[in-house]
Amino acid sequence: MCLAQLHVGGLVAVGVDRSGRYLLTVSHAGRGVFDTSTWHRVARDATLAYPVDGHAIGIGPLAGQTIPVKEIDYDTSTLTDAVVGSFVITYGEGDVTVKSAST
Repeated sequence: MCLAQLHVGGLVAVGVDRSGRYLLTVSHAGRGVFDTSTWHRVARDATLAYPVDGHAIGIGPLAGQTIPVKEIDYDTSTLTDAVVGSFVITYGEGDVTVKSAST
């Protein structure tokens, strides 16, 4: 079951905080944070801050936290069925699809 369809152009990586409440997206245009209970974006920062060693620095409600992330396949610019926290994330052509990992 699809929980959310988010448009994030130029996605580089995606991660979820330990509580599972926030989804962090990292793109070539900056970082965004989405609340996983509503899927509304709650923070945005245009400052470029790419992941290092599989981690990205959070913003907004995740400010200063180091969040583990899954990076796209740089050859295809896609992410396929990456398990991130309790979610399964797929990305392609600017669209992030979020599904529950339990289904």
